[in-house]
Amino acid sequence: VQLVESGGGLVQTGGSLTLSCAASGTTFSINAMGWYRQAPGKQRELVALITSGGGSTNYADSVQGRFTISRDNAKNTMYLQMNSLKPEDTAVYYCKARVVMTASVWDYWGQGTQVTVSS
Repeated sequence: VQLVESGGGLVQTGGSLTLSCAASGTTFSINAMGWYRQAPGKQRELVALITSGGGSTNYADSVQGRFTISRDNAKNTMYLQMNSLKPEDTAVYYCKARVVMTASVWDYWGQGTQVTVSS
């Protein structure tokens, strides 16, 4: 499984961005997916998760009500709609795909896309 993020950039406080994560390879094996972020000097943290069918989502408290995760399995793409952006949302955003096969679990990561929110 290969993952490529896009959609990052520079935006002012209060603005919006939509990130995309395009999957390729053995995409039929992908289970849950998620968005994570890592700010300079900080550990990578979970932003949002979505189940394989998209029926269940979870969000970090810091983005609840502002960010929306979704996926289009027909296009093998996951999205993160980010609204009301704040300077503290500045980070490199990564997508992750989890593959579960029999008793084994593999996590695949994208290369990341930079989001910068100016005050």
